[in-house]
Amino acid sequence: MKHLVLAACIGAFSLTTATAVMAQEPAKKPTAAKKKSSTKKKAAAGTAAAAGAAAAVTPTGEKWQCELGNSLYISGDMLRDEILTVHWQGRDYKLPRQSTVTGADRYYDARTGLDLVVIPGKAMLFNKNLGQRLADDCQNAAMQAGAAAPTQAGGLRAPVGAPLLVTPPGGPTIQPQQAQQPDATQQSAAPKQ
Repeated sequence: MKHLVLAACIGAFSLTTATAVMAQEPAKKPTAAKKKSSTKKKAAAGTAAAAGAAAAVTPTGEKWQCELGNSLYISGDMLRDEILTVHWQGRDYKLPRQSTVTGADRYYDARTGLDLVVIPGKAMLFNKNLGQRLADDCQNAAMQAGAAAPTQAGGLRAPVGAPLLVTPPGGPTIQPQQAQQPDATQQSAAPKQ
């Protein structure tokens, strides 16, 4: 009796597995057909990407060499343009100028998160969306030769040799103490009677 129950269980198990295998075989054939069509689509997309990459190989603008072998290209005039085009890793990004209180030139696009900060010694590229510094110590050819960055903030600064306070031609020089309390100093200097 035990053998009969065991044989029935084995027969039922083999029947269900055979049915499951038969049901899966027709499903495998369309998947293979889908794989072939998807590989064709991927090949076509790869060709289009290769064509796009070939177009991205020739970026426009001035090359800025960064540390770790990275480089970026900047199109536009930092002294007067309000929007610069930055070519980074095969793509062009339009970055509008942002006002700063530090004197650095900053170009930031909130949609992409790219943030280009240019100070007299170098430029840095950040991705604010990811919280990463993408490129650091970027310099163009003139900066590598010892010049300062071509920034608007640098162009607005006074030359080193120029004095910060200049008296107008023919105008009197006002002393700070006289300007604040001219009558009080004269009265306090006079003796009391």
